Order: sequence, then structure tokens, then C-alpha cells
Amino acid sequence: MKGLLLLFRPTTFPAKKTFAPPPPPPPPQNLTETRFISLIHSSKTTKHLGQVHAQILRRNLLSSSHLTTQLISASSLLKSVDYSLSVFKHSPLKNLHTFNALIRGLAENSRFQTSISHFIHMLRSSVRPDRLTYPFVLKSVANLCLGRLGRAVHCLVVKSGVEFNTFVRVSLVDVYVKVEELGFALKVFDESPERNKCESILLWNVLINGCCKVGDLGKAVELFERMPERNSGSWNSLINGFMRNGNWKRAGEIFEQIPEKNVVSWTTMVSGLCRNGEEEKALLMFFRMLDEGVRANDLTIVSALSASAKIGALETGLRIHNYISSNGIRLNSAIGTALVDMYAKCGNIEAASLVFGETREKNLLTWTAMIWGWAIHGRVEQALQCFKQMMYSGIKPDGIVFLAILTACSHSGQVDMGLNFLDSMTLDYSLDPTIKHYTLIVDMLGRAGRLDEALKFIQGMTITPDFVIWGALFCACRAHKNIEMAELASQRLLQLEPKHPGSYIFLSNIYAAAGRWDDVERVRTMMQSRCIKKDPAWSYMEADGQVHSFVAGDHAHKHAKEIYLKLEEIVAGAREQGYMPGTEWVLHNIEEEEKEDVLGSHSEKLALAFGLIQTATRTTIRIVKNLRVCGDCHSLMKYASKISQREIVLRDIKRFHHFKDGVCSCGDYW
Repeated sequence: MKGLLLLFRPTTFPAKKTFAPPPPPPPPQNLTETRFISLIHSSKTTKHLGQVHAQILRRNLLSSSHLTTQLISASSLLKSVDYSLSVFKHSPLKNLHTFNALIRGLAENSRFQTSISHFIHMLRSSVRPDRLTYPFVLKSVANLCLGRLGRAVHCLVVKSGVEFNTFVRVSLVDVYVKVEELGFALKVFDESPERNKCESILLWNVLINGCCKVGDLGKAVELFERMPERNSGSWNSLINGFMRNGNWKRAGEIFEQIPEKNVVSWTTMVSGLCRNGEEEKALLMFFRMLDEGVRANDLTIVSALSASAKIGALETGLRIHNYISSNGIRLNSAIGTALVDMYAKCGNIEAASLVFGETREKNLLTWTAMIWGWAIHGRVEQALQCFKQMMYSGIKPDGIVFLAILTACSHSGQVDMGLNFLDSMTLDYSLDPTIKHYTLIVDMLGRAGRLDEALKFIQGMTITPDFVIWGALFCACRAHKNIEMAELASQRLLQLEPKHPGSYIFLSNIYAAAGRWDDVERVRTMMQSRCIKKDPAWSYMEADGQVHSFVAGDHAHKHAKEIYLKLEEIVAGAREQGYMPGTEWVLHNIEEEEKEDVLGSHSEKLALAFGLIQTATRTTIRIVKNLRVCGDCHSLMKYASKISQREIVLRDIKRFHHFKDGVCSCGDYW
């Protein structure tokens, strides 16, 4: 006992001599890993993650596959996929968990091809995939629309025995929907156990979306009605399906039945109505959403701005812009681009330029919207300057940017410059011109009166000329009164599109211009017998936040009487200033006096008269027309701007015309 007590007797040390305490024992391996995992997932940037990674390397802990997996997952979440690949590459141990983390990270960062490559690497490494591997492999396959590979992966799923896992099942249906093999998707769904169908609403939603995608709305509704439970995604998928197939009224009926509408439901309606040409209804839906206290997301705002742009509703666009500003919504590239496009298409190019300058996140679409804006307003110098600034910023132009530049050249008569840009597309940027680029070249040559060159250009094209190209040549022939070439163009139009109303209108106009009224009547009789109708001309005009539409000869408007009286007043005043109705724009075999009556009821003139009645003195009148403005209306607008001392901004299908003090911004070159 005494000996044992001696072991516990306090040790005495010499005075004034100190010793460092012994180091603490190293923490257990699993405790160290836990601490590092916490640090990995608290990293907010790739730089911070790299510092944590460095400490792991210093402690020689990378042999832990658990830490490697977490590093790959965290870097993927930070969108640093190349970092994830580097970690995986230098990992000494590659197992199921590291492969799964990498395949998932690649798929979620849209690196689909690389994700599939590493899945193949996984198989060659004799690592067996599991239920967590296949959903992300199938996602990659679906997004690349690789049907044969999808079927091969399906076979592996069955061999692995995970085909009845709910997430795998949903992914299998999704891949067949994406590659448009609906029969296989339905087969997978029908063979799914009831447990899968009851557990996963997503399984039903994916299949409903697939049916809608191929236009099988009957099957979509049948599935929707069979669902054991529905969520907002179920309703939204069905609404989007009807919208996609043009049945916006049925979509609206379904929307009203939703028990709880969320922002996605409202956005589906707003964007769907806009896609179906129901811009006014889309805007009403947007403001109804705001009135019901639902906060708009970026897509809702972009859709509403697009609707405003299409119908030239500037006041409405300003309301949406104010909503963005007052609610602290960030001016990102999508919203900035939509605002630039809205202001440009609503006739306020200066406001478009201002928003463009305020948008810090400019992508290719933002630059394109601004260049297009300058182009359609006839501001060729600003369009070219913007193009140069885009190149200096490091953004490479695409084919659409060149369409905008060629449009600017066409509207300004810069033919040689336009031809140089066409050459630059192929020589400097390796871009192949499309039929749209060639159409602009024909239009540009035709406007300049270089008709022989335009025809020679068409004949030397590597692409077969289409209806639009021959239409551009015909319009130029008509403007320059080249009847012989116009007949040639018209014959080509009839050969290409025998049922298109434009073919008959073009031919009728040729005969009318030549005074061949029997031939005119024959062509129009042919149109009637084949039930071919000309698209009606209409114009929009916004007043006090409400959009008003007009058609030629319209008497349905509630202010019709006042509009026609005002129009008579405008014409009378213009006549005193020297205006003479351009009756050559009415190609019918009728008396000159009757032709003047027909001209007097064009939709843009009715919109002008309404604007002068409804808007305050000296405010700008903005009109949108779906067709090209005729020469007589163009002439009257110039006189009206001088008499009323108003600026009149008219957007037709080709470009903008800014009328001020009796002069048009196009310089009568249109």
C-alpha cells in the first residue's frame, strides 16, 4: 500500500523552473471530420472553400472519402464545377459517394455531357450505381434529348433493382417526355405500383406536362382528374398545356378553379396570354395579381413588359417600371433587357437608352435589344456605336445582332455598309447567314432602287429563296414601278404559297397599278372561291392607361362620331396646307372621290383622330400598326404634326416614324 501511495505523492520541482504543459491528445478522426464538414458547408465563396481544403490537405485528411464528397458537393453548390472536377480527379479514393456527388453537381450545373461521361467512368471503374445515381444521369440524358441512351440507362435501372424507387420512376417518365416518346412514358407510369402513384404528385405532373407538350390535352385532363391529390404544379401544368395549344379561354377557366393561386399560377396566365396575342388581357391579369397582394417574380414582370411592348402601351409599361423601382426589385439582365425592349418598342428610345445605361448586368440579349431599338428608330449611327461598345466589352455578336445592324443599314440607305457587314458575318465571326439576313439584303437593295442587283443576289443565293424574299423584291418593284420584275416576283409568290393571301394581294396590286381591272376582279374572285381572306389592318392607341384598337372603316368605337368629325377637321386643315390624298394607294376600279373616302378610314388615321381628342395638348401621340403604313397616311401624319404642334410616333411592321413639325424621321426613305 505504501508503494502505491508513493505513486500519487505530489512531485516537487526546483524553484523558478517552469515547464510547458503536455500537448492535448489528438481529437478522434471522426471529430476532426465533423469540424471540417461544418467549415466546408459554411463556406460562402470558392476562395473560402479553398482555404478549408488547404487545411484538410495539411492534416493529410483527403484520404477520407467523406470529406472529398462534401468538398465536391459544396463546390458544386457554389457553381464552381471545375473545382469539383479537380477535387475528384486528385482524390485517392473514388467510390459510390464521390461519383454520386460529382454526377449530381454536374447535372445541376447543366454540364450534362460531362455528367454522363463520369457515369460511364463510374461503370468502367466497377462502381455500381444506386438509387441516388440514376435520377441525375437521367436528368442529363433528358436535357440532351438522347432517346437511345435513355433506353439503355432504363435497362441498367432495371438490372440494378431500383426501378420502383419513386425518384427514379419520376426521372424515367421525365426522360421519355423530354425525348417525345410519350408511349414509353405512359407505359412506365401505368406499370408503376400504386405506392409510387400515391407518394409522388410529381410523377403525375411530369406525365400531364408531357401529354400537353404533344397536344394530347384529352389524356392530360384524364390524368388530372384521376390524381389522388393535386398541388399548384398540377394546375399550372394543365393551364400551360392549354395555353401552349392556343386555347387560352379554357386555360382561364381552369385558372379560376385553382383553390390557392401562387405567383407561378399567375405568371403562367400572364405569359400564356401574351404568347397567344392577348396582350391586353395579359396586362389586366398582371394588375389583378398585384391587386390581390401577390408579389410578381422576374418572369411575371418580363412577360408583362413584353405585352406592353407588343401593343405599344407606354403608360402601362411606365406603371410596371414604377412597380419595379418601388418594390426594390433588382435590375438584373432579364428585367433590364425587357425594359429596354419595352421603351424602344413603345417609341421612347431615349428612355430605353437610359435604362440600358443603368443595367449593370448586360448580356448578349441586352445589347441586342438596344441595337434593335436604335435600328427600328432609324438611328444608324447610335446602332453602330452600340455594336462597337458591345464588341469592346468582350461579348461576341450572334446572327440576331447582325439582323439588327442590317436593319439599321436598310432604313438609312447604307447599302454598301450593309453588304460589308454581311461579309463580316462569315469572314470575321464564322456565322452562316440565314434566310432572314438575305431578306434584309434584298430589301436594302430594293429600297435603294438597285432592283437588278437585288434579283441577281436572289438568283445567286446558296439558300432557296422563300416567300418573304420574293415579297421584299415585289414591294421594291412596286415602289419603283418596275411592273415586269414585279410580275416575275408575284409568279414566284404564287408558286411558293398558293394559299397565302399575300400572293393574291400582290398580284392584284400589280394589275390594279396597270389599270387591268378585269384581271384584278379575276384574282379577287379566285380568292373568294378558295376562302382566302386578307389579314385585316388594325392600329392601337393608348390613352389614360387604356389601349384602344381600330380597324379600317371602324364605326364600333363608342367615340366613333367624334373621331370621324375630328378626322374631317384634320384633312380639311391639311388640304389648306397643301395636302392631296394619295389615291394611288387605293387599288380599286372606283372613282377618285370614292378612293378618298376609302383612304379616310384607314385605322392609323382613326387612331390619330382619337389621340387628338383624348390626350392633352402638346403631348406625344403614339400609334402602333400591324401592317406597313401607306403613303397617304404617312403624308397626312406629317401635316397633322405641324397643324396640331404635336409629335406623332407611329410604329408599323417595319420601323418607327417620328413626325414633328411636318417632317418625318425617316426622311421619306421607307
